[in-house]
Amino acid sequence: MKINKFLMTAAVAAALSCPHSEACSRVVYLGDSGTVLVGRTLDWRTPIPTNIYVYPAGVAKESNNSGERLRWTSRYGSVLAVGYDGGVTEGMNSEGLVLNGLFCKTSQYPVAAPGSNTPMMSLAVLVSYFLDNFATVDEVDTWLQANKFAIAGATFDGGTVSMLHWGFTDRTGETLIMEFIGGEMHTYRGRELQVLTNDPAYPQMQAIDNYWQGVGGANMLPGTVRSADRFVRASFFIRHVPTNFDYDHAWAALNSIMGTVSVPYGYEIEDEPNVSSTQWTSIADSTGGKYYMRFADNKGYFWVDLGRLILTPGAPVLKLDTTDHSRLGGCINNLLVHSEPFTPMW
Repeated sequence: MKINKFLMTAAVAAALSCPHSEACSRVVYLGDSGTVLVGRTLDWRTPIPTNIYVYPAGVAKESNNSGERLRWTSRYGSVLAVGYDGGVTEGMNSEGLVLNGLFCKTSQYPVAAPGSNTPMMSLAVLVSYFLDNFATVDEVDTWLQANKFAIAGATFDGGTVSMLHWGFTDRTGETLIMEFIGGEMHTYRGRELQVLTNDPAYPQMQAIDNYWQGVGGANMLPGTVRSADRFVRASFFIRHVPTNFDYDHAWAALNSIMGTVSVPYGYEIEDEPNVSSTQWTSIADSTGGKYYMRFADNKGYFWVDLGRLILTPGAPVLKLDTTDHSRLGGCINNLLVHSEPFTPMW
């Protein structure tokens, strides 16, 4: 894993000076028997309407609606969490590659110079591009090192700009983190990269976590909803739960950790309007092909089982409308209905 060195005092100061912001947390469980589970919380100041789409292989797509762009036909089927029916937040493909986009307000995306032939990638379909085309982190890494692209995206929720960084994990448990700092892409790779939250940038976050490892989580852990505190808690717990669990207990262990980094439903701080409750939690079973989701105001998880769906070319796009999610529980394959593809918010 290649990570730049930062002074510890500077990293801690940067974290403590960051105002409260929109929050998300990502945690990867790696089991001794090969189980790979990726948990994620989506935290926001207001509910984000999120529907589930299942796309088959063989669908023609493009990375933007004008100018230089990437065009492709999907090689793999995928299950996608689509916000506002206009942009993919996260997903998992039929090969077990999982990709989640988390807020990082320090992100600065690359832009294409006027007249450049650099293709534009819309945030609305960035997740789909990688899930459609790649089966492993190694394939993603190889492509990223050989290709350049610019990023653009529409604002949402009253003008909010989607400043993101991304975590990829495949069914071997290999993880790659992709960030954009000062308009340049930075990637970090390794099975040990099991946690991702928000800002600061990943190397600084690692420095903060290293400090707390010295303190020892059995003695004290930071307990606020700040990004760095959530990172430290998740990092400690994912390293201290058994890795020899069977599937059900591995799932329970990860689900419990996601609870420790969730922001309580309805939690607010006076004069801190950006403190955000956890709106939903997902767990992607990379090795078993199941994608679980639970809304904060729902009593249990529902899930899509990709192994029981037809995802070959020519199969229909499927959709689950989650507007009335209180009725959802268990496997919802039978509730998926034929649908038109979602319309990206270019």
